Amino acid sequence: MDRLLTTIRHYIPLSSADEAIIATLVRQLNLTKGEHLLQAGQVCKNVFFMEKGLVRYYASIEGEEKTSYFNKEGEFVCDYASFLPQQPSRTNIQALEDATIYSISQANMDRLYQQVEQGERFGRLAISEVFVSAIQQINSLYTDPPEQRYQTFLAKFPDIAQRIPQYYIASYVGIKPQSLSRIRKRMAQPH
Repeated sequence: MDRLLTTIRHYIPLSSADEAIIATLVRQLNLTKGEHLLQAGQVCKNVFFMEKGLVRYYASIEGEEKTSYFNKEGEFVCDYASFLPQQPSRTNIQALEDATIYSISQANMDRLYQQVEQGERFGRLAISEVFVSAIQQINSLYTDPPEQRYQTFLAKFPDIAQRIPQYYIASYVGIKPQSLSRIRKRMAQPH
């Protein structure tokens, strides 16, 4: 649980009492590669934290899977559009590797906000980060050419590009795998 506490400390200071409270509010899950943390149609009832492993977010649109995001070790995982209003999700979250994950329910998240000294500040800062990232990603999809979106992907996820199948990366960038191959070939050539 050290990684979780270190990540929370990125937002707020934690006392040993705060750490003890957090330990009582989370539970550990283990996922195997290919297993779903959340499936479309389910209500997202938890915020998750990636202790180890990698997940992707995707939706099935007209029979085709469209990857929209990835989370790795040290990051929070949640379909906030389902979690916050407690409505059915339109997103699937799937493990791309065996994963160790901490889970906190909505009720326990509320306890964290109330009982941890700067818990509410932590929630506000963390959700603000998620919101800004989502807006940047949407803007990029509409304004950036595919090669720029791929370069943004590499900048945002430099340490996991080798861990993700190329067809998921192509889907995330919004292109076909063949187009991604051409982009990668162009980028590899000396200028």
